[in-house]
Amino acid sequence: MRPDLFEHPDYYGLDELLSEEHKLVRDATREWVKRDVSPIIEDYAQKAEFPQQIVKGLAEIGAFGPYIPVEYGGAGLDQMSYGLMMQEIERGDSGVRSTCSVQSSLVMYPIYAYGNEAQRNKYLPKLASGEWLGSFGLTEPNFGSNPGGMVTSFKDMGDHYLLNGAKMWISNAPFCDVAVVWAKNEEGRIHGLLVERGMEGFTTPETHNKWSLRASSTGELVFDNVKVPKENLLPNKSGLGAPLGCLDSARYGIAWGALGAAMDCYDTALRYSKERIQFDRPIGGFQLQQKKLAEMITEITKAQWLTYRLGQLKNEGRATTAQISMAKRNNVDMALTIARDARQMLGGMGITGDYPIMRHMMNLESVVTYEGTHDIHLLITGMDVTGISAFK
Repeated sequence: MRPDLFEHPDYYGLDELLSEEHKLVRDATREWVKRDVSPIIEDYAQKAEFPQQIVKGLAEIGAFGPYIPVEYGGAGLDQMSYGLMMQEIERGDSGVRSTCSVQSSLVMYPIYAYGNEAQRNKYLPKLASGEWLGSFGLTEPNFGSNPGGMVTSFKDMGDHYLLNGAKMWISNAPFCDVAVVWAKNEEGRIHGLLVERGMEGFTTPETHNKWSLRASSTGELVFDNVKVPKENLLPNKSGLGAPLGCLDSARYGIAWGALGAAMDCYDTALRYSKERIQFDRPIGGFQLQQKKLAEMITEITKAQWLTYRLGQLKNEGRATTAQISMAKRNNVDMALTIARDARQMLGGMGITGDYPIMRHMMNLESVVTYEGTHDIHLLITGMDVTGISAFK
């Protein structure tokens, strides 16, 4: 693995608009990634293993629930800080960022926003410290883009709920200590349940043979007559809007994270173009290579401003689902294009683990699909601008 010499591109001087706290959070996260992620991530991706030893470090830099209030173990940071952290962590690896997104936006956020005080005090400090890791159960084998069709359900048995069903493509599932599971009650209303490891009938088989997110652990959540205590129901929000509200937070982090992956591919290609000699000159001096680099930095710059403005809106509580959707779709698509062009610039070296580009490219093939596919997000924007839903 080559040394991590990354320097982030800032063509339009965006750094001048960031607060000192924002830059401190970003730079501290970047240094942690350079020290604790970059030297090991290629090996773990090749082995298809999640590097469990980084969990403590992620907790120490505040990557678990950074915007959760301090009294519950969070860092009490704003949404811009959260985005910048996800940018830096995904520059290291999309799978590591996925672990943080799930922990923060899909587990801690619903417990904080939809849970009661007893649930917040029981779960959030353990999740913030990394003592516990969580997962989020929404997608099912037969229901991905249409989560409202879920068949996982629970019945009221008097002194407990009885949960049955299965969830698929779940990050952190094989080792999660608690899962936020979305299921329908007997009236067909969707609710969130907190299911803990060790509950009888709850299993988490791992998904193998992935070509993407290989340094992230993926699995299923299977419920076979699981007895869930009634106090484990999230009381403050129900209906499909509850899990979709979590996805808004996660998609916001993805928009920043994909930008980090794109920046890493660009930085790698730029450095390589100055070092690689062909026809007695660096390949960066050839027109087609300069075209690729110019297009990369242009798209990165546009995405930086998109996420920066979205971060402002998020801090003000004004970011809409459609705005978040647009940023997720645009930035992941942009990152995939940049990864592919950067891979071509490196030639044969681009497919090796000596450089991060092919790993980023494979990871982004998952990121472009999960939490709303590219096409679904296009339809969300289309519905927003026309007022007409294409989903039904």
